[in-house]
Amino acid sequence: MNAIEIRNLSKSFRGMYAVDNLNMTVPVGAIYGFIGENGSGKSTTEKLICGHLVPDKGEIKLFGKDYSDAGVRVRVGALIESAGCFPNSSVWANLMMQALNLGIENRAEEINRVLKIVRMEDNARIKFKSCSLGMKQRIGIAMALLGNPALLILDEPINGLDTDGMKIMREILVDITRNLGCTVLISSHILGELEKIATHYGIIRQGKMIQELSAEEMDARSRVFVSLKVKDIPGAKAILHDMFYNAKQEGEYIRVYDADDTEAIVKCLLQNGHTVSEVKKNKVGLEEYYIELMSKKEGA
Repeated sequence: MNAIEIRNLSKSFRGMYAVDNLNMTVPVGAIYGFIGENGSGKSTTEKLICGHLVPDKGEIKLFGKDYSDAGVRVRVGALIESAGCFPNSSVWANLMMQALNLGIENRAEEINRVLKIVRMEDNARIKFKSCSLGMKQRIGIAMALLGNPALLILDEPINGLDTDGMKIMREILVDITRNLGCTVLISSHILGELEKIATHYGIIRQGKMIQELSAEEMDARSRVFVSLKVKDIPGAKAILHDMFYNAKQEGEYIRVYDADDTEAIVKCLLQNGHTVSEVKKNKVGLEEYYIELMSKKEGA
């Protein structure tokens, strides 16, 4: 069973389609990275799934049932745009108001549970307005986790965070999936961070799903390259091009793409008077994969 199944979903505003015949599949237990440029339809899609917007057409199923089913709606938690907290109330008071709103029993116990998950148990009594951006994002996730949802939908939760904040957020999201069995749909522009935790990806452009794939599939499709450090980059590049290698400069390095024989490349440069001081083999990461995919679509 899939946590989310979307078929031919469309939503327009004043005749312009924000989501256009979108198809999407999110497996149960996944951390699904939802990727796309600003205005591509990510937030609109998430709001449609949450029931905040009504689609023009299409089908949304959550855990095999229509998304409007009352039994399945209570299994969804979401943080879209902001936590919507009262700034002069404490973290605890904001969570208590949300717990009351949701009709949760054993509210104090439930609040303690979610605060522990988001590493905020020691900050329950401080006012929301005194919290850092990272703390506010974690409070929003705590609110979304009240009632122990099976699906968590997060819109840009790591944007604007510092290095420590992003690290804590990554740990929290991995814990949520591993320990709570929760499926996470997360959108973000920070692809390097998303790549560290996502198990699946959906790439959207102009309201259409361009590609869906697992992290393993992305890794298999990513181009392999050899990274070399030499003093004379232009001269070394010219030699490699003469030998029909696809070589490009990347900062202080030369990247040689789709090359299996590293020794042959180094030998070729040495024979032509270029000493290689550093060599390593790597694969294109998520950000470069995304940029390459988008450039191909533009040229199609």
